[in-house]
Amino acid sequence: MSTPVSASAEMAFFSLLARCGSFSVAARELDVSTPAVSKRLAQMEARLGVQLLSRTTRRVGLTPEGETYLTHARRILADIDDMEQLVSSAVAAPKGLLRVNATLGFGRSHIAPLIAGFVKLHPEVQVQLQLSVNPPPLSEDAFDVCVRFGEPPDARVLARQLAPNRRLLCAAPSYLARRGTPKVPNDLTHHDCIGIRQGDEAYGSWRLSSGKRTETVKVRGNLSTNDGEIAVNWALAGHGIVMRAEWDIARYLRSGRLKQVLENYRTPSADIHAVYPQRHQVSARVRAFVDFLAAHFEKKSIRAAGLMADW
Repeated sequence: MSTPVSASAEMAFFSLLARCGSFSVAARELDVSTPAVSKRLAQMEARLGVQLLSRTTRRVGLTPEGETYLTHARRILADIDDMEQLVSSAVAAPKGLLRVNATLGFGRSHIAPLIAGFVKLHPEVQVQLQLSVNPPPLSEDAFDVCVRFGEPPDARVLARQLAPNRRLLCAAPSYLARRGTPKVPNDLTHHDCIGIRQGDEAYGSWRLSSGKRTETVKVRGNLSTNDGEIAVNWALAGHGIVMRAEWDIARYLRSGRLKQVLENYRTPSADIHAVYPQRHQVSARVRAFVDFLAAHFEKKSIRAAGLMADW
């Protein structure tokens, strides 16, 4: 019978193998031979009586049973680490693996530099940062902390607001001089609107509110992308109206390169949150990282004029 130590070692081995995606890469990380990795996996599969990975000549992929094993293994390993930190000392230094997810532009510009500063303060924490166009489902348990915009989508997770934020409609002065400035939401149907295909939001539909009334406008345009930075650059070049988070366009509004339109109408919230599973509230590394993010964003809060500081 396997002891708890060997069971956790097997889970750690399989988690690493799944992350590496190949026997050879895993072998290099473990400093063993590729056949040794293959033999160890075969022993696991023989003991469990199921195939965990499907092999090809170049890569390995998870079978349905492997996906189930990996999901539970990652959770159990994190729980073991959290338990050890919790019982060892209330002031224990954060340590262990921290998996962070953020959107492409915001993660590259703001989260990545903060992570570099965080690991200097906490050298025993190993951070894996993954940037993605669309946020991953929280149910997949693939990350410990996700930095997200808008309202937290799931009541089963914890969310800490890092900074208030708004989505704004804006365009270059050259475009507005050529096409006119919309006065009411329905005017947008006569304009070139730059589409951004991200997340679960309905593409091509913009919701604007005034008082208790909310209007959904179907917009159109010749340009669309899944990259917010590209969309803003198109707007700067005078190609149309874009709806974008304030953090991304505040500097252009201040400089006059973009002009806000329909400023008396509200768009869906884009507040910035750190989101993490409830079970991680006892994790020293998660608490330390979220506190670190919150302290940074508090210093960089929105200016009294209502435009976000140029970070």
